[in-house]
Amino acid sequence: MKKLNVGIIGYKFMGKAHSNAWRKAPYFFDLNVEPVLKVACGRHEASLKEFADRWGWEEIETDWQKVIAREDVDIIDIGVPTALHHDIAIAAARAGKHLFCEKPMAMSYAQAKEMYEVAEENGVKHYLNHNYRRCPAVMLARQLIEDGKVGRIFHWRGAYLQSWIVDPNFPLTWHLQKEHAGGGPHWDLNSHSVDLARFLVGEVKSVSCMTSQFIKERLLPDEEAAGTFKGVVKGTDKGTVSVEDAAFMMAEFENGALGSFEATRFAPGRKNYNYFEIYGDKGSLIFDLERMNELKFFSNEDPANAQGFRTIIATEAEHAYIANWWPPGHIIGYEHEFVHGVVDFLNAIDQDQKIEPNFYDGMRAMQILEAGLQSAAEGRRIELG
Repeated sequence: MKKLNVGIIGYKFMGKAHSNAWRKAPYFFDLNVEPVLKVACGRHEASLKEFADRWGWEEIETDWQKVIAREDVDIIDIGVPTALHHDIAIAAARAGKHLFCEKPMAMSYAQAKEMYEVAEENGVKHYLNHNYRRCPAVMLARQLIEDGKVGRIFHWRGAYLQSWIVDPNFPLTWHLQKEHAGGGPHWDLNSHSVDLARFLVGEVKSVSCMTSQFIKERLLPDEEAAGTFKGVVKGTDKGTVSVEDAAFMMAEFENGALGSFEATRFAPGRKNYNYFEIYGDKGSLIFDLERMNELKFFSNEDPANAQGFRTIIATEAEHAYIANWWPPGHIIGYEHEFVHGVVDFLNAIDQDQKIEPNFYDGMRAMQILEAGLQSAAEGRRIELG
């Protein structure tokens, strides 16, 4: 079996999720290529070594440029803060490495466009890990739409709500600094919602957005100990929050549908609430990540006396990816989406085929998100070119 050596850059939340996926993929899916966990890269050597030992990475490195320069590395897995994505992806593409990249893709539409163009010019496979596309229930929603069960789509309602920074004593992690994150929940969370909307409804024509900031300053963090959802304060010094805390964006799709996108980290009781509704002239769909194995479907074609939303448990062998896991009714979880992404990525390399979402999809999402922030700043509707 052909082996492909992986170099992962970033080893905290996404480093764990990705490492698990690289390891599990060949156990549950029949692949023609085998991923080898060759080298893990991060800034803090001691904690990096602990991570590598736990997950089975053969070597460690603290300089990402050295990882890219290695001739024995075939794939670069990018799981670092958003500000680093552009430089790493450009260098890796020019070195002929295939790219497995976390979202949000970049700090701007211009950066994302360059990443896409350079990846294409150098003939490497590029994948952007909007993992929620690979929930079997979301894939079922796509199938029902393609089969005409929803009909002409009128409305998209998307909401991605979290609560992990409601506490004013949560520190100023990189997610709350524009120079590292690019934006707040509009960039981070709405990037997922925009990707799902493009996947299920179509391209966006125009946007109108408003944002708000609720806490202006926060205590500085212990950078080595802090991570997503885990704030560790270093001292008493404070820094400025430079991203929005919440955003609400309205959109018009090219097919005439209207949509809304709500994103916040100030919603107590919502840990990771990624939710959408789709309404068409033949039916409707509802998905809630907190019940990710379920899809609610309403059909106007049912008899009037038996109409209502039905809950479909997407765990049958006929549902995407499920045949490789457990018997019907045995649910899967968040980590499985990452495995599905790795499987499709490795197959795309093996079969020399395109994978989606890729850097083109990320570029289009960045264009929409950037237009949203421009709309909020200027107080006007923005048309997309």
